[in-house]
Amino acid sequence: MGTIDNGRRVVVTGLGAVTPLGNDPETYWKNLTAGESGAGPITIFDPSEFPVKFACELKGFDPTEYIERRKARKMDRFAQMILAAARQAEADSGLDVAGESDRIGVSVATGIGGLQSFQDCAYTLKDRGADRVNPQSIPAIIPNMGAAWVSMELGTRGPLTSQCTACAASNMAVGEGMDAIRLGRADVVLAGGTEAGITEVGIAGFGAMRALSRRNDAPERASRPFDAGRDGFVMGEAGAIVVLESLEHAEARGAKVYAEIVGYGLSSDAQHVTEPDPTGRHPARAIQMALDSAGVAAEEIDYVNAHGTSTPLGDASETRVIKLALGEEKAYATPISSTKGATGHCLGASGAIEAIACILAVRDGIVPPTINYEDPDPECDLDYIPNESRETDVRYALSNNFGFGGHNACLVIKRWDE
Repeated sequence: MGTIDNGRRVVVTGLGAVTPLGNDPETYWKNLTAGESGAGPITIFDPSEFPVKFACELKGFDPTEYIERRKARKMDRFAQMILAAARQAEADSGLDVAGESDRIGVSVATGIGGLQSFQDCAYTLKDRGADRVNPQSIPAIIPNMGAAWVSMELGTRGPLTSQCTACAASNMAVGEGMDAIRLGRADVVLAGGTEAGITEVGIAGFGAMRALSRRNDAPERASRPFDAGRDGFVMGEAGAIVVLESLEHAEARGAKVYAEIVGYGLSSDAQHVTEPDPTGRHPARAIQMALDSAGVAAEEIDYVNAHGTSTPLGDASETRVIKLALGEEKAYATPISSTKGATGHCLGASGAIEAIACILAVRDGIVPPTINYEDPDPECDLDYIPNESRETDVRYALSNNFGFGGHNACLVIKRWDE
């Protein structure tokens, strides 16, 4: 049985990811730092009658490379993606899950869950009647099943949690995985997030809100965080896992270490269903909590991976948040980027793929760019690393994610210094 030790160090020993920029972490990182865009015309369904006809889809993803075909048919795409990422991360970490399953947990987030399965169930009910609905519909729809499939397929029997807090969800999954290790509930947690929202319902619903960019003539240039011409986000899909491990456990088995997770902060706006806190005060509290948790001063942050969704209100608000949290002088001096310019907005998976970007940034001393940044906005006047990645020494990286309903979650990631 573990014991509480809030000083217990938590390191990252494995990575897995399927993203619009590549179906493994290193390909994703290579294309992200090269300034590539994952956007293109929607192929998952026929979007010809939709006002938005493009998204950031996975390319060439075959779930049966990771999952037995019979089981894959029972899963929604969001579960297939996270299980693929988990298989990668397990292999990368070198864990022996079977040998210590009771001390290995899973913390996997999603913003929505099985949206395609929900849509299929509703269509079948309407068109063919109740007796023709797939009996696997509910297990495929419910949001916890991404986490559940990872646990069942890998054989983990430690803490099993599933966060469903919109776009803040997978930052929470990583942060709560870190907490579980610090509290002694587990020695290892596979933490991350997944989302498969590129469906007719997803594109129609977000489109009706006017939340999505409508640059159908140039999909690859549509997601443009902090740019004056931004007109909404681009829907993305992804699944990503980071293997979190107590330092003692990692050292005992001779594991390689990518980085250290040192800080986690949470707050809520109590403001609006979709709009951010106009003062910026409450998201800034989440950043400050993450810094305090890490024992790090604002002046020590070397890079910020911004939430930066490419929405007019959101990006201007986050600029204010960063100034409040870091102080204006430090905010102006700190490299900041939104990788959603390249990946689109992967909703509940955003924090997980962005945590991987931060982990690899501190490893390699490279910060990825904000692509499509062309026209400065007076309300967004910080250093957003426009269009080209930058070599710089990164010891501490801050990752922000803010979700509908006022969920704010931030992580601090530290370069691994033995």
